[in-house]
Amino acid sequence: MRVVVTGAGPDSIGLATARALRDLGHEVLVSTRSTPVDGFAWHPLDLADRASVAAFADWVGSGPLDALVNNAGIHLDLRATWKEPKLLDGHEIHWRTNYLGTMQLTEALLPAVLSAGAVTGDARIVHVVSYLHTRGRNEFLFDGVAPYSSWKAYGTTKLALMHDAARLSGEYADRGLRAVSVHPGKVLTKIADGGLANTPVLAKLRSFARPVEKLLLLTPEQGAETTVHTLTTADLVPGGYYAKSALAEPSADARDASVRDRLRAETTAWLEG
Repeated sequence: MRVVVTGAGPDSIGLATARALRDLGHEVLVSTRSTPVDGFAWHPLDLADRASVAAFADWVGSGPLDALVNNAGIHLDLRATWKEPKLLDGHEIHWRTNYLGTMQLTEALLPAVLSAGAVTGDARIVHVVSYLHTRGRNEFLFDGVAPYSSWKAYGTTKLALMHDAARLSGEYADRGLRAVSVHPGKVLTKIADGGLANTPVLAKLRSFARPVEKLLLLTPEQGAETTVHTLTTADLVPGGYYAKSALAEPSADARDASVRDRLRAETTAWLEG
């Protein structure tokens, strides 16, 4: 199996996922924003940069790709101090990075995934999401988060990815593609470091609390287990939401299929813009 795993930085769920898949004998291609990953075929990827996403997709190539794991993403402003959204290319930064960037990459690599599906009948796309999708709302997909909250903005990006997994599975089921969403659990990673980057005092306090975090949170290896399960199990439910290596119940908003055509249309307009 030839697999792409994005967001494979040090101590990350992505890196743990890549290692687990490599240990199972699969060919794994990985990304980080800038630093090569020892032991893997690697290329830089910045989801917030159209040119970077295009270059990464060109590097992966058009040959059959059995699976795409969209693991990379950001969660900023963990203290929720921003009262107005931080914009990037005119979009809220989490939306621009986690959703639009992931959609650009998925669209670019979709022909390669479908090529594998045509041969094996079993190509897969996994969107790594979060239980925080419950903080998102379908109205936020189109009207923005109001009043603004970075946590709701982050959750809305994950909600959007869940809608996309369901959409992909419905649209390409007859071409051998199954897409799912995965909640890895509460995992000790470095994503909070970026979220507290502008609050050095809290970042310092967190360093003292790390031994407690290690007791309470999952390791990246444990967090990767559900993603690996969805890539290797024969009994994968297309469009499903997985947690703890089993189907889980998503939010009511995630089950509302009525928004998906509009979300796809607006996303396509951005991709083609």
